[in-house]
Amino acid sequence: MLRTFTAIGLVLSFTMGQAFAHEHEAAHADEQAQLKGIVKNLLKDNDSFVKSHKGSYFKSFTDGQHPRATVVTCSDSRVHTHALDKTPDADLFMVRDIGNQISTAEGSVEYGVHHLHTPLLIVVGHAACGAIKAASGDYAKESDAIKRELDSIKIAKGGDWMEGVKTNVNNQVDYATKKFAEEIKEGKLTVVGAVYDFRNDLKQGQGRLVITNINGESDAAKVKANPLLSMK
Repeated sequence: MLRTFTAIGLVLSFTMGQAFAHEHEAAHADEQAQLKGIVKNLLKDNDSFVKSHKGSYFKSFTDGQHPRATVVTCSDSRVHTHALDKTPDADLFMVRDIGNQISTAEGSVEYGVHHLHTPLLIVVGHAACGAIKAASGDYAKESDAIKRELDSIKIAKGGDWMEGVKTNVNNQVDYATKKFAEEIKEGKLTVVGAVYDFRNDLKQGQGRLVITNINGESDAAKVKANPLLSMK
């Protein structure tokens, strides 16, 4: 009897093992197919780009770059240059990290200001920022690398999401105005803070880039009245 039960157990274990292996193989095949589709799509889109942009398009920046602005923004996939600039090639020096922070990508920001001499440094936060949500809560279970980046986001715990986004932008502008105080004083640099609002949380239009800070001034009325924002 014992031998019979043992034999049945071995058969069941073997059968279950095979079933698990088949499921694992099927899942792996699905993942590979999905990955192949992503790569194929990227290459297809790039091919379309190549076909629609002849050599003359690249001529002005083949051997060097002269961007008009250094942009510090979030790594979030919902935030991209087409929302800021119709022709971003050689126009925007992009620095991206979680939470659009300067301190976690300081060398890159310095390069834009000191080596490329961009007259504008703009920090762009965005609606529904995951880094802001995480920083305002308990992120103790995150990896050490992620925790290090979240630690430098100084916002209130449990506060309003959009207020956290704006506070972080103001903090980054404050960091930049101190770091590049000499350039600002000499009129070589202006630091701007903004929020890309794809949810229309600020009620100024879905997808609007809302300027919230200019060289450390974050009062809404004073920002709006700044000559920099004059459309004339």
